[in-house]
Amino acid sequence: MDILRDKISHGFDLLDTDGDGALTEADHVVMGDRAADQLGYPHGSVEHTRMVDAYVAIWRDLHAPHVGGPDGRLTKQEFVTSTLTLAADPEAAATTVGALARAFFAIADADGNGSVDKNEFDAFQRSHFPAIGQADLDEAFGHLDLDGNGVLSPAEFESAVIEYWSSTDPAAPGNWWMGRPDARTGAAEH
Repeated sequence: MDILRDKISHGFDLLDTDGDGALTEADHVVMGDRAADQLGYPHGSVEHTRMVDAYVAIWRDLHAPHVGGPDGRLTKQEFVTSTLTLAADPEAAATTVGALARAFFAIADADGNGSVDKNEFDAFQRSHFPAIGQADLDEAFGHLDLDGNGVLSPAEFESAVIEYWSSTDPAAPGNWWMGRPDARTGAAEH
């Protein structure tokens, strides 16, 4: 379970855009802004608004229900605890994280052609995780593109997201979702 706790903790740290130890709707607005910027959408454009709205919907639908207090903040402990439950319930992981993955796929597939190419993957990942370097993005994409055809299908994309957030298998390709798995070794608080 430590590998999963490490992944979840690392993921939280990368999603916490302001580093305040909690996820909020404001963090999701920042991610939407970053995604729009990475894709070249001007602020105030329909595309920019669509991108921000997609991230805010993820906050409201998937994260806000787990907020423990009245302050509208999902703490790291709440996030890690709620996400760890997915390992013991593969059906919930497929449903909950699958919905998240499909929402992410719709965002990442900027040209709407039904797949995520390397440039779209890089733009999407940078919007979430700007600290991940290009070499790690390149290597991660190679591990996630299971059939080696140069794009991520909806199934490959969804599988990677589900494996990252719920798999305890150290060899799961989805462990590469946020870059090199060894880059987060020991990063979690136990």
